Amino acid sequence: MNANQNKPIQNKSLQGEMVYGAHPVIEVLKAKKRKLLSLYTTKPLPKSWDRIKPHLPKFVPNIQYVAKNVLDRMAGSTDHNGVVAWVSPFKFANKVFDARQKKFILLLDSIQDVRNLGAILRSAYCTGVDGVVLCKTQSAPLTPAAFKASAGLAEHLDIYVAASIKSAVQELKHSGYNMYMAVLGGKDATLAEYKKPTCLVIGNEAIGISKDIISMGNPITLPQRTPEISYNASVAAGILMFLISTKTEMLKS
Repeated sequence: MNANQNKPIQNKSLQGEMVYGAHPVIEVLKAKKRKLLSLYTTKPLPKSWDRIKPHLPKFVPNIQYVAKNVLDRMAGSTDHNGVVAWVSPFKFANKVFDARQKKFILLLDSIQDVRNLGAILRSAYCTGVDGVVLCKTQSAPLTPAAFKASAGLAEHLDIYVAASIKSAVQELKHSGYNMYMAVLGGKDATLAEYKKPTCLVIGNEAIGISKDIISMGNPITLPQRTPEISYNASVAAGILMFLISTKTEMLKS
């Protein structure tokens, strides 16, 4: 197989970003934060169209009907549910979060798999996280694949991109956040007390949190069967976010 077959097609004629899949497109339309520039689908219309149609604006600027294999090449994936959209760029926060307004945030240190990133963002939204901090260096960007893995829920999150993990921690501590570092060998996360405003830090899939910032927060650990194993980064993040949200009563049924 040609390696380029799995790469999304870049439409240079449109100044925007690609979103593919029924859930992501629906969430973009529901949020109404970004402008729909163009929509690509198949004819006959895909099954997902009945779910998408109620959320479409009265006037869609440009609907293109193409073959499924064209959508496959556009998305770099077959997991597009018969719809690819081009929308105006995602709007990131332009400054670090205010701890008085956002009581629970998530900081990601060098998460490199876009699907892990998307899964974490999905859990962040579901558990009531107020904001997410990513880093420019050594981290996966919010690509169409990451957005798809978030089921489009990343659209509803406030996301700030810091210059580096160290500068992010320094900025957040200065803003007043209590930092909790997900590591091996820390305090049992189920027994820890979490102070608001809270920042949970999740590290890289292979090596965890950068060594030079661990001492800048409170190390916490999820119990596990043996010390030789570890949770997947997105699974650990989801469990810890749920745990902190419920223990601090930020997430209520």
